[in-house]
Amino acid sequence: MIMMKRRTNLIVLMLICSMLACCKTEPKSNANAHEEAVQETGGVAPNHKLFVEQPADIAVPEGMIWVPGAAFKQGAVGMDKMAMGHEKPAIEVLVDGFFMDVTEVTNKEFAQFVKETGYITVAERGIDWNELKKQVPEVTPKPHDSILRPGSLTFKKTKSPVANLYDFSQWWQWSIGANWKHPNGPESSIEGKEDYPVVQVAYEDAMAYCKWAGRRLPTEAEWELASRAGKFGTIYQWGNDSGQLVKSANTWEGNFPNENTKLDGFELRAPVKSYPPNAYGIYDMAGNVWEWTSDWYNSGYYKEYTNRGKVILNPTGALEPFTPNNPLAREKVIKGGSFLCSASYCASYRISARMGSSMDSALEHTGFRTVATVKMLQ
Repeated sequence: MIMMKRRTNLIVLMLICSMLACCKTEPKSNANAHEEAVQETGGVAPNHKLFVEQPADIAVPEGMIWVPGAAFKQGAVGMDKMAMGHEKPAIEVLVDGFFMDVTEVTNKEFAQFVKETGYITVAERGIDWNELKKQVPEVTPKPHDSILRPGSLTFKKTKSPVANLYDFSQWWQWSIGANWKHPNGPESSIEGKEDYPVVQVAYEDAMAYCKWAGRRLPTEAEWELASRAGKFGTIYQWGNDSGQLVKSANTWEGNFPNENTKLDGFELRAPVKSYPPNAYGIYDMAGNVWEWTSDWYNSGYYKEYTNRGKVILNPTGALEPFTPNNPLAREKVIKGGSFLCSASYCASYRISARMGSSMDSALEHTGFRTVATVKMLQ
């Protein structure tokens, strides 16, 4: 949903590069912190005791809830007619229980992190052309300095229906001055929206928050386990009835991307807890904003592990990233869909839906939530 085709127009070029290339001047990334902390087994450890119930001696961290461990099939369920190839076939996994944020990280919470640390997000930093040009064809001319300024991607509703839903540049635009404090562009503000999910955060930004909070990002398997909330054979977190969508999640109603009827009450983002929680008491696991996970995006991940014929214990995803139409991309899996998802477009409010997002991408429909394991709290 967020990958772009290269165009000759310089503004569109910047949009593309901001999503697919590491073009920001930045300190050393913490992107491998989770990969170093959590190891994939490739099979079931013979003496492993699965954490199902919350240990009695571990208190629930504020704002979090216990997700019971389970053995389940991660990926598309058989009845899901909208399931895509990179969600299939489902793989057998065992995942230990863990604590997860009840809501997505909010503007208020992220603001406290920034206040205490002085952190500057990727979207707020300058753009280094010497780094950017490494990611584009050699003949690409340097954009004007007026374009090489801090910013990020914002959504712009089209004036009329579009014939080609693969041309994402029709509704995404590079907005100088857009960042987490100005998520819809430089004139927008989060004032009075403290309980909205923070967006315009790149992967590095989410990791920095996690380090400050003593948390980490969920793996894709953990995210899916939490979203399923005990319903291991359903398409959606509430069951299989798509008619429940309008009252269950913040998505796009109407003709995307030009008309949103707002039947669910919102056109863009909604405050957290605006819709009913799932059976575990976790909010917004479908729609509202996409959420970062720690897994590399690899389109062949499910097929690869199905062929191994093993049950995977606490999987941490593919060993390396791979995006077929952009092999140089280094993308992470995002989950949950957003307010831009509709049945006619991506339907990514389904539990198994997954997309890849460039690690330095900051967009107005992408946020995150955190998790903590028993080991982290002991």
